[in-house]
Amino acid sequence: MAQRLIVIGGDAAGMSAASQARRRRGREDLEIVVFERGHFTSYSACGIPYWISGLVPDPEQLIARDPQTFRTDFAIDVRIRHEVVAIDLERREVVARDLEQGDEVRERFDELLYAAGAVPVKPPWAETDVTGVFGMQTLDDGAELRDWLDGEPQPHRAVVIGGGYIGVEMAEALIQRGLSVTLVERGDQPMSTVDGDMAELVADAMRGLGVTIRTGLSVNGLEQRDGRVSAVVTAEGSIPTDVVVLGLGVRPNTALAEAAGLPMGPTGGIRVDRRMRVVGLPGVWAAGDCVETLHRVSGMQVHVPLGTHANKQGRVAGINIGGGYATFMGVIGTAVTKVCDLEVGRTGLRERDATEAGFDFVSVIAESTNRAGYYPGARPMTVKLIAERPSGRLLGAQIVGWSEAAKRIDTLAVALWNGMTVDDMTALDLGYAPPYAPVWDPVLIAARKAVDVLAAASR
Repeated sequence: MAQRLIVIGGDAAGMSAASQARRRRGREDLEIVVFERGHFTSYSACGIPYWISGLVPDPEQLIARDPQTFRTDFAIDVRIRHEVVAIDLERREVVARDLEQGDEVRERFDELLYAAGAVPVKPPWAETDVTGVFGMQTLDDGAELRDWLDGEPQPHRAVVIGGGYIGVEMAEALIQRGLSVTLVERGDQPMSTVDGDMAELVADAMRGLGVTIRTGLSVNGLEQRDGRVSAVVTAEGSIPTDVVVLGLGVRPNTALAEAAGLPMGPTGGIRVDRRMRVVGLPGVWAAGDCVETLHRVSGMQVHVPLGTHANKQGRVAGINIGGGYATFMGVIGTAVTKVCDLEVGRTGLRERDATEAGFDFVSVIAESTNRAGYYPGARPMTVKLIAERPSGRLLGAQIVGWSEAAKRIDTLAVALWNGMTVDDMTALDLGYAPPYAPVWDPVLIAARKAVDVLAAASR
């Protein structure tokens, strides 16, 4: 009898794992069944804001492979609109509910991959029957928001709650749709994924785009008219709106896993080893936004929900399930985004992260340009480096600037991944031509400044 792999979740991690396992084990040797509660598989959740804005006209463009392709080309039994509601580890079975018909099926497994992803953080006041309030995690979420924006009566005002990546990107998308947008952030400013001095540059760009930013403010309720949201309620009064988008971040989708006895870590994610095996449970694997993983700089367990990690973790799990050997070596928190034409990149630790991890460090900010100063189109670029004292080891980096800014973070990410010091970095042989960089690249200028600050601090 062929062994059976059950996969819970049909997006990045789940389908990467299923595909890798199939490549290594034939159809007669391994049966693969995937349960996905939504309508889609293998799609780019990160592309949803660009579909909302209209920059990407067709949601099909966000889908890498549809369920039928997996069924016919990979012999993977993908069952969309099926939600796993119970896991029985003793009997090696899962119970799944057909969300369209209401029927339940019980399926056995030899290997189980839990890849249920994450769910949007939803405050208690948002648990309501009032319509017009949307989380943004899945393509189904995006479809519901698109229907609301295209429906009648036509929305004209939007409130985005939370200023992280989702909040910032959705605020821009809604501005591009022609709505008046207010972003409410309970912290000092949006984009807390970078330090405050860099986040202020992002906030200025958002205001320039037309977004009203309300900081130091929490939402504690909703007002409605005829069942539709009409305002959000804060301590400073109500903010009228026709639609609310929650950008408060996400948390691991682990309720089902926890009920089944899978071990949880301090971040709320599932505990796995480097091969993506669930700790202490043979034949049970987990990958993607539902797991926690090692931060290579701080040495701490973290939950960093990104599609890049989910795809890599799914690939590692699939290779191992398929009989090979692979490991996931951890993360350093590299991420990029944009506000209009302003690009934002970060990797490693922020100042507060470095403090919490117990590092003694220095921070430097270097101002430069994205191209040679005399070349048409040269624009400002700000690079921030955080380096350990006295060793000079790079701990983190942030970049805010215009074209050619965000992807420069990759240079810093490679340096960080390989444990380089800022002194090492001053000798990096980086590409130069006036249309692409000054003769001293902004990365090199920042590294030199960090070396000088470290030298002064050691005197």
